[in-house]
Amino acid sequence: MLKIISTSALVLGIAVAGAAAQSSSELPPGVYAGGPVLAEARAGTYTIDPDHAAVLARVQHIGYSWSVFRFERASGRLGWDPAAPEKSTLAVAVQTGSIATPVKDFARQLKGDDYLKSGKFSEATFVSSAFHRTDATHGKVAGQFTLMGITRPVTFEVELVGAGKGWADKPRLGVHAVATITPQDFGFPALFGKAIEIVVDTEFERGP
Repeated sequence: MLKIISTSALVLGIAVAGAAAQSSSELPPGVYAGGPVLAEARAGTYTIDPDHAAVLARVQHIGYSWSVFRFERASGRLGWDPAAPEKSTLAVAVQTGSIATPVKDFARQLKGDDYLKSGKFSEATFVSSAFHRTDATHGKVAGQFTLMGITRPVTFEVELVGAGKGWADKPRLGVHAVATITPQDFGFPALFGKAIEIVVDTEFERGP
């Protein structure tokens, strides 16, 4: 239900304190733990690691609770510049047909023409327009979110979870990002409530 371009997400700015993440004796050789120091995120082009990515949509269940849906397939590219975080770029896409729910047969209904129309609109996307740092590990990423052919401005609140050397000579950057959309802005019925919360937890890895 979302194509997130800009995390998932992302966090801006350079951390002002903290030591670089070090290899732990509990980790295999050449594997380095991450830490909340954004300066460890080296400049370059990063892509979402699909093995370490979760895109969730939290939707009100007719006033009783929040139903949580997961999208299994997401991709994205982050152009990161620690010297000028405001110049960074993010583009993310989520396959709407990859939605999953514990309610039997409901995912198939959600993919259909009554809701996500995945046959016609296979992706939801997010493309960043601005990065704003709020402190050493938090920021906002504004951009354009497109779902079912409708585009609206959306801003993600982003928290740096960890950055570091990663492994296989590929530095990594992990974030937690949250945004809220109004369901009726994208053609969903009133039973979806007044807000849908999009939650992204993902790691980006930089190419060699």
